[in-house]
Amino acid sequence: MLKEVVAAKNYTLKPRVVLPEDYVKEVRPPSQKGSPVVVEFSIFVVDINSINVEDMDFRVDMFVHQKWVESRLDLHDDIFEEGDDHVILPPEFFDNLWQPDPYFLNSKISEIATLTHKFSSVTLYKNSTVRYACMMHAIIACQMEFQLYPMDIQICPIYIESFSYHNQKIRLKWADNGVTINPELKLLQYNLGQPLQLEETDGYMPEKYGNFSRLAVYFRFERQIGHHLIQTFAPSSLVVMLSWFSFWLGLDAIPGRVTLLVTCMLTLVTMFTGMRADIPPVAYVKALDLWMAGCMLFVFSALGEFVVVKVLDVQYQYQVNKVPKVLPMRISAMEKGQCVGTVANWEGGTVNVRPRKPTQTPTTPGQVSLQGNGGPQPPLPPTKQPTRRQSILSVAWTDTDTGIEKIMWREIDKMSRVVFPGLFLVFVVLYWPILIFKTS
Repeated sequence: MLKEVVAAKNYTLKPRVVLPEDYVKEVRPPSQKGSPVVVEFSIFVVDINSINVEDMDFRVDMFVHQKWVESRLDLHDDIFEEGDDHVILPPEFFDNLWQPDPYFLNSKISEIATLTHKFSSVTLYKNSTVRYACMMHAIIACQMEFQLYPMDIQICPIYIESFSYHNQKIRLKWADNGVTINPELKLLQYNLGQPLQLEETDGYMPEKYGNFSRLAVYFRFERQIGHHLIQTFAPSSLVVMLSWFSFWLGLDAIPGRVTLLVTCMLTLVTMFTGMRADIPPVAYVKALDLWMAGCMLFVFSALGEFVVVKVLDVQYQYQVNKVPKVLPMRISAMEKGQCVGTVANWEGGTVNVRPRKPTQTPTTPGQVSLQGNGGPQPPLPPTKQPTRRQSILSVAWTDTDTGIEKIMWREIDKMSRVVFPGLFLVFVVLYWPILIFKTS
């Protein structure tokens, strides 16, 4: 006895697909001579959205096509319209056929799209080929890495595998068109790398005790750097440059200088705290963390430089107020023998007055001389007295060429105007080529 399945409701004739009497009970794939059934797959990606870095997944809307040969079908010619080699049947007919059971191995959710009914169809060809098509929504898990964020590249695969039939029963194969991307597809923060990489492999599944045929397609999501250049790198660079203006402010503008540096530091902290909310907290260092640390280090160094110059200025003012403005002049009375018994020595910006006792020098007969009593005096031995020019820790010194007094904190400010921009330029020159090299 034969079972007749109505293939289309609107046909004026009575198209029939005749199945073997025991076909309903048949659950074996239509393999011949022990060779596996070849099931061809093709996917048309309609849209990719909701690339979620926190949950590490993405949503894809796609048309999935499967095609295989069902040799056990007995097709009558009257089911085909004149000139056609195929007929489209309602999806209910699919329940009466043997069907492969592929599934997305790394999907969290996958379902056939529905409105008033499921968006699926079955097409039969004269050569007993069955073609099943449906529109699906799937949320695919993707193991993402963020070491190079925000120039990271995420490789997200989709694995397709038969759930019940091992590779000796079913062999999955990509069709000639493979995976096609909607040419109008646009992603907000990513560029979709082309062409897609397709693979056909056999994978051992220990939980199913066997080797199963597997298809894989790898999507390459390249993050667009333009958004982060405008929102992250350019503003943070300007904040670092703004901190350099403090080197042109004198110490008489202490409130303004401190306010400028502290504001720059707080701006960077607020900026980077907001950006870190866009990605999940990870245990490793990201490229953005290095940029954050570099910018904050430069602003903090500018703040530390201000503390140093302020301490040096306090020491300078202390010495200026302690040392008389008019240095002790050489006592002409010493040369004229009219010394009053004191010797003045200036040591390192201090004046020490030591009483000197009159001493009697050996004389020859007929010549008596007493120091301090107008007699001739022998020259004083030269003594090494520390001066502000000779001291390593001196906060001021006199230039030997110009005779102009140099103040340490002012010289540090002048050097910082060149050193800080130069070091930041070196940091930028090293950061970007290394990051681009690792990305490529």
